[in-house]
Amino acid sequence: MQLSVLSCVTTRPLRICNYPARLQSLLLRLTALQPTSICGAMALRTVLETVESGEQDTILKVLQIYNQEKSQCFTFEDEGQEERKKLAALLIKFLERVLQPSCQVTCLESIRILSRDKSCLGPFTTMEGLKTLARHAGIDYAEEQILEVPDLDVILEALKCLCNIVFSSPRAQELTSEARLVVGLTDRIKLYNERNLPHDVKFFDLRLLFLLTALRVDIRQQFAQELRGIGLMTDTLELTLGVKWLDPHEVAAEGNPSLPLPRQEAERAMEILKVLFNITFDTNKREVDEEDAALYRRLGALLRHCLMISADGEDRTEEFHSHTVNLLGNLPLKCLDVLLSPKVHPGSLEYMGVNMDAVNVLLDFLDRRLDRGHKLKESLTPVLSLLTESARVHRQTRKFLKAKVLPPLRDVKNRPEVGNLLRNKLVRLMTHIDTDVKHCAAEFLFVLCKESVSRFVKYTGYGNAAGLLAARGLMAGGRTEGEYSEDEDTDTEEYKEAKPKGAYPFSINPITGRVEEKLPNPMEGMTDEQKEVEAMKLVNMFDKLSRQHVIQPMGMGSDGNLTSLNLTSMDEAVHQIAEERLSSDSDLELD
Repeated sequence: MQLSVLSCVTTRPLRICNYPARLQSLLLRLTALQPTSICGAMALRTVLETVESGEQDTILKVLQIYNQEKSQCFTFEDEGQEERKKLAALLIKFLERVLQPSCQVTCLESIRILSRDKSCLGPFTTMEGLKTLARHAGIDYAEEQILEVPDLDVILEALKCLCNIVFSSPRAQELTSEARLVVGLTDRIKLYNERNLPHDVKFFDLRLLFLLTALRVDIRQQFAQELRGIGLMTDTLELTLGVKWLDPHEVAAEGNPSLPLPRQEAERAMEILKVLFNITFDTNKREVDEEDAALYRRLGALLRHCLMISADGEDRTEEFHSHTVNLLGNLPLKCLDVLLSPKVHPGSLEYMGVNMDAVNVLLDFLDRRLDRGHKLKESLTPVLSLLTESARVHRQTRKFLKAKVLPPLRDVKNRPEVGNLLRNKLVRLMTHIDTDVKHCAAEFLFVLCKESVSRFVKYTGYGNAAGLLAARGLMAGGRTEGEYSEDEDTDTEEYKEAKPKGAYPFSINPITGRVEEKLPNPMEGMTDEQKEVEAMKLVNMFDKLSRQHVIQPMGMGSDGNLTSLNLTSMDEAVHQIAEERLSSDSDLELD
């Protein structure tokens, strides 16, 4: 009779009669367990016994079953922890033997599964263990040469193992630095243009490189400086995108430009962008020599192309553009001019004779992120910072953004934060609970107003603007030092009509930023003595709240910054008012 059992992961039957006779008893022991417990401690002990036996064919068959059953297992119970540790040590030792590629792949699959359990990483986080995995991945750097591994499936599985282990183990991260695995990775990436490696191998090469440069500062610096990683990754990005150069700072797709970037190329491009972000994170944005500036401009031209194309699907396009924006924010400020470098073509968005396609894409990207409303710090601050710096250094960019974000003010009846325009959304962020978010939003609008306090208050209201003005020491008005053109009159007829009348003395309340009806004077009809009494009540209430540490009274310093008023200052103010009142009363009695 033909024996078969169903796998607990798949519905494909395991035909026991197809295996050699010496395996049938072992498989019966494995499959005698209930499907829900086939991955339990007893099955694991059986696997251990088999691996300890040392017979390659037997080990291969048992590990294939184990891998099939555990392929979707990402959490592990404490019960079999010691057995898993022992199995991990046996598998690393077994992998050092001369094995057939199929057996190497199966063994590496088992190691990849075990590497998901952080408590079992010990055998993998030794120099010998990592060297073994690196050798099978083809990136073991020894004696100035890379030991080639011909089987691509072996390379791929070893790379996956290394990614899991490096991600989860600080000790492994330290050892990869000592073993100089980044050198082996670099040498293989240099050959992408010559060797026809499959997508998965390239992807996990880049994923491992991303992890190493993200988790180790020394590897990041070594790759960026010693191994000239910025130039290498720029070349790799160009190869992945499949572009041709039209001008020194403009590229275009070699094929149909309307087609999205294929899925595999988009996945690799995003890994490249992440690696480049890591190694350019500490770039000096203010000072850069001409050689580096040329390299960053070349990279910037490719990033502009990334902004202008789409990937496979909206979500992937959004992710692709997000990584592009993050990296653009690391470029030196003088190199951002590549966003405006391309010539104006038919269908391009022209402003002041400049191609604004890329800037407009960034603005649309910002608008979409604002509408999402979640994870604002991670999703908004990179694009806001990029647009702010671009507007600060490029006059055409600032004027274009101002025309889009802060057009001439016509709606003077609603508060600046009310509405669905881009200006309204950004003003709402100026009072956001997250300090970084509200600072970035306020800074962006402030730069668009040429850092003029009066214009900033006009568009946002003094209440919304107070946070940035206090931080800049501009509560009393004024303007920061910046290279901007002369002010131009942008007041609309609606705004001009609202200014000359009302109470403040204008009908536009500068605190709220909208037209408000004149409110009745609460002190109308009071005598001077009654006004003084009400004033003293108010001062005493503030004094009480201050002493109880409910509020912190502030005053304006000579430099325009807010300064704390201590209790002595409050006492002096109270006594001064009391003395003035007594003096006034004495004068009345003398009269």
